[in-house]
Amino acid sequence: MTVIAMWAHPRAVSTAFLRMMIERGDVTVVHEPLVTLTDWNEVQIPGLDGDAVTLHSPSGVLAHLAKLGADRPVFFKDTLEYRHQYLFDHPEEIAGFRHTFIVRDPAKAIASHYLIKPEVACHEIGYEHQSDLFELAWQATGDRPVVIRAESLLARPAETVAAYCEAVGLPYLPDALEWVPEDRTEWHRTRRWHLDAISSSGFSAPAKEYTATVDNDERLRSYYDHHRPYYDRLVEHALV
Repeated sequence: MTVIAMWAHPRAVSTAFLRMMIERGDVTVVHEPLVTLTDWNEVQIPGLDGDAVTLHSPSGVLAHLAKLGADRPVFFKDTLEYRHQYLFDHPEEIAGFRHTFIVRDPAKAIASHYLIKPEVACHEIGYEHQSDLFELAWQATGDRPVVIRAESLLARPAETVAAYCEAVGLPYLPDALEWVPEDRTEWHRTRRWHLDAISSSGFSAPAKEYTATVDNDERLRSYYDHHRPYYDRLVEHALV
């Protein structure tokens, strides 16, 4: 079984990474199954016959991903604005997955998150949940999870993706680093979060100016101070 999980905090460039995985064409790609399930009480995932199946529980999602992974490699990414307590209660159900994480400078991620969701709460920033899940996945699998930095991905995409592929046992396909911009159906429910990925054709950081930042907003600064230690723990393990 080959199931590769990418666990991201929101605004970590993870959707662009998923778009690259779609471009490969040799893996089954699933977009944010647990977040979608939490928000909508159901999620549609590709079935073994190619048609979508609708699932209503975390156990059903994880079991189905494992079944898909027995047929050909599966890559799924999820974001950790939620803790996804089911994973901590049933670590044996993710023990057969290859776990990977992507992190971005918290100052940039928090400003970007606030721009889209001004009512964002501290726990939704996600680094604490990431750090806890990193430790859980390491314990459950016996293998240290793979960590990549969004900044490395944007500055040195070929090097970063090649290192990631080597770490998870996939061939490196350089042609997948470029794609045609498109608005994909799996992003429609949460489209406002994926506008950068929709307009992208590769890994590049759009130039943005943020009015509210961790340097001028007291609430955002408190979020940064809370989450920065968790980011630091994760980035210590970054590949490049």
